[in-house]
Amino acid sequence: MFGRHVDELRRDLQARFPKAKLAEGGKSIAKTVAEVLAFIGNPRRKPHFALDPAGTEFQKKVWRALLGIPAGSTASYADIAKKIGEPKASRAVAQVCAANPIAIAIAIPCHRVVRSDGSLSGYRWGAERKRALLAREASA
Repeated sequence: MFGRHVDELRRDLQARFPKAKLAEGGKSIAKTVAEVLAFIGNPRRKPHFALDPAGTEFQKKVWRALLGIPAGSTASYADIAKKIGEPKASRAVAQVCAANPIAIAIAIPCHRVVRSDGSLSGYRWGAERKRALLAREASA
């Protein structure tokens, strides 16, 4: 997840996964964090960390389609709806993107989806962050 304060992130994680035990540190966590940071630093490289988000079949279809958007490019909600064979579902595609609870949304690139006119739409972590992610990818 994205956040400005560690305590805020901890509370959010605990709320999302109330039965999970939060463990900090450790080699596997450090390695995963390093991989995520490397991917953020170079969005054109393929991530080397596991992606196994839970969701409905529709959500999974949308997320697979998002994985096909190259870094530095964008697609509209309507484009994604057509790609998954649901041409009238652009609003539902937008809802899937908005509800993506995983900041690995960088790896499942919801930030690469824009309105049909090319303008930025909402983003779970704010339009400014979306703009910054797209700018970083365009310059990478």
